[in-house]
Amino acid sequence: MARGRFISVEGGEGAGKSTNIECVRARLHAAGMRVVVTREPGGTPLAEEIRQLLLAPRDEGVCEDTELLLVFAARMQHVERVIKPALARGDWVISDRFADATIAYQGAGRRMGVERIQALRRLLLGDFAPDLTLLLDVPVDSGMQRLAGRGAPDRFEMEGREFFDRVRAAYLQLAAAEPARFRVIDAAGPLPDVQAAVAQALEGFLAQDATP
Repeated sequence: MARGRFISVEGGEGAGKSTNIECVRARLHAAGMRVVVTREPGGTPLAEEIRQLLLAPRDEGVCEDTELLLVFAARMQHVERVIKPALARGDWVISDRFADATIAYQGAGRRMGVERIQALRRLLLGDFAPDLTLLLDVPVDSGMQRLAGRGAPDRFEMEGREFFDRVRAAYLQLAAAEPARFRVIDAAGPLPDVQAAVAQALEGFLAQDATP
């Protein structure tokens, strides 16, 4: 049985990941693929509990290392219990965020150091990575305006402009460093235009994947 493919969808707050993930899922389904849609942090019952610990605002300050280790604890449960088994079955996996988010949010946003996060990533994940990463790029001001229309912010959404500037810059640096894996999508425009760009990137990947 052929191994499935792993697609991650990344982006800052307000980038439109959820909407565009559904676009990717529908196109893969139409192409005859079995699709698993999941998310990080989360994806398993235990990892979802960790997600709540990470996102819920609290009076007690969360140490940066505590946050980082919780993120990777949820990730390893997710990888071993959901992602790898699905790929082994030949399913295609779409994840709302993966390890690049940790480099952007903790490494750059929290200023914990990108290389430090990369070292932990290599230690725990080895060379396991998405086959394709769709980076939905949106200016920070636009993303924050979109957030304003939602409900109560979570612990990350409460961060300030400079935090999200660092997150966006880190994402773009990652994309520049791995152009074979990343497709950067301008997510600031009208939704039909964004989805057309997502579809084009996905079709290109499917054509490449089908090439012997």
